[in-house]
Amino acid sequence: MGKKFPMKSDGFHPFGELIGLSFSRCEDGFSRGVLEVDEKLFNPHKVLHGGVVYAMADTGMGAAVYSCLNEDELCATVEIKIVYFAPVTSGLLTCDTQLVHRGKRFAFLESEVQNDEGLVAKATGTYSIFRAR
Repeated sequence: MGKKFPMKSDGFHPFGELIGLSFSRCEDGFSRGVLEVDEKLFNPHKVLHGGVVYAMADTGMGAAVYSCLNEDELCATVEIKIVYFAPVTSGLLTCDTQLVHRGKRFAFLESEVQNDEGLVAKATGTYSIFRAR
């Protein structure tokens, strides 16, 4: 039985709150994050900063792993690779993340970020799993 990841952060994930990221689903190694694009998150070229999309994937991966952790376990990002396919200027982004493999000490995940126009980015990541002290 995994840990429960809060759908509404309420202080659980301050950075996610800062960028407006919330979750509509998080269970059994899967998460779905959602974010309404806001001009405050644009880069100088008037498109969504790539770091926001990366943060969606990173947080989505953490949430998916979190849903499979025992109460005495924590996780942390080891590495993430992301490929950007399209710029974003408005609308709602969704990030679907699936746990591909969970071992004793590491987990591997895949994320897809989409909007109404289609695929925005894909990411893969590796997470460390360790005991809380």
